[in-house]
Formats: sequence, structure tokens, C-alpha cells
Amino acid sequence: MSEVESTEIIGETEKLRRLKTVINVVYILQAVYFVFGITLIIAVIIDYVKRGDAENTWMASHIKWQIRSFWYTVLWSVLGGILIPVGIGFVILAAANIWLIYRIVKGWLKLIDKEELYQKPELH
Repeated sequence: MSEVESTEIIGETEKLRRLKTVINVVYILQAVYFVFGITLIIAVIIDYVKRGDAENTWMASHIKWQIRSFWYTVLWSVLGGILIPVGIGFVILAAANIWLIYRIVKGWLKLIDKEELYQKPELH
């Protein structure tokens, strides 16, 4: 292996390490959302900015997971907010928050284990 190839591999490894750190920060921002609501918006902005860096890596699925978590939470929260006068809105809001907690925990655990999300099942 040449010195140039070795340097490229080290650079790529460093890039992946930094990307994993960013994804960890986004999971933290998503979790802190329950105390400081604005952090969920900051998290999705970071995801959109870093999405290109994750392309063709196992971490791309985490960014996709985080972005979808944001948009579905927004969708269900808006619907829940609209339906509060009817009485079912609070149930929808609670369900949306429980679902978001599940998504944060599952995604974070998969990241720690260096596993992709959205894996296709193997056909036998």
C-alpha cells in the first residue's frame, strides 16, 4: 500500500468517526427536545446538512431515520394539536412523543452497535 493510499484510508476513517459523532449529537438534540423543543429543528437541519457526507455509508440510514422521525413527529403533532378540541388530540400527541422516544432509543442503540437501520431481510 502506498503512502497516498494509506493517507486516504486514514482520512476516510477520520471522516466516518466525525460523522458518527455528529449523528450522536443529533440523537442528543432529539432527546433534549422534550425539555427544549427547538432542538428537534436544529437536529433536522444538521441532518440535512450532513446527509451528503453520509452517502454510501452505513450511517446514511441513521440520518434518513432521524429525518423521518422529525417529519412524522411534526405531522402527528400538528394533527394532534388540531384535534385537541375534539378530545383525541392529547392521545395523538402522547402517542407521537412515545413513538419519537422509541425512534431515538432504537436508532441510538443501532448507532452504538455500528448497525444500519432499514436493513433488508435476507432471503433464504
